[in-house]
Amino acid sequence: MSAKPVMACVALGANLGDAVATVQQALRDVAGLPETQLFKASSLYRSAPYEAQGPDFINAVALIHTQLSPVALLHALQALELQSGRERPFKNAPRTLDLDLIFYGDVALATPELTLPHPRWHERAFVLQPVAEVWPERVSDLQLVAVQDQPIQRILP
Repeated sequence: MSAKPVMACVALGANLGDAVATVQQALRDVAGLPETQLFKASSLYRSAPYEAQGPDFINAVALIHTQLSPVALLHALQALELQSGRERPFKNAPRTLDLDLIFYGDVALATPELTLPHPRWHERAFVLQPVAEVWPERVSDLQLVAVQDQPIQRILP
């Protein structure tokens, strides 16, 4: 546990069931994690699956202040995924809920369990667009141009 809260960024996505309701509930659940407060949540976005199959995804990001360690936060996010019925039958399978830890302050980490920042966050419009909305200084115009061919649409403020 860190002495003072750290700003972390969590990407949320779902493409099975009522994905809008799932992502909205997940935002509330992330905000309710121990020693964690929601600082800012992005709009909801609809995006086509990226390197995956299935229905369109509903995506968002949450900026949180947390005193949980990076690994404790990862485990808490994985527990929320399990509560929502997340299964991992194969890589990039459709999912009821996907929660990815994108940033944890300025921590750089590479372990078998967790890599920070998330290694592919900058390749995905469904992460870049919502991050640009709530934390614009983290996203460059060049990064946004690089993913402009990935369809994404803001659907709910």
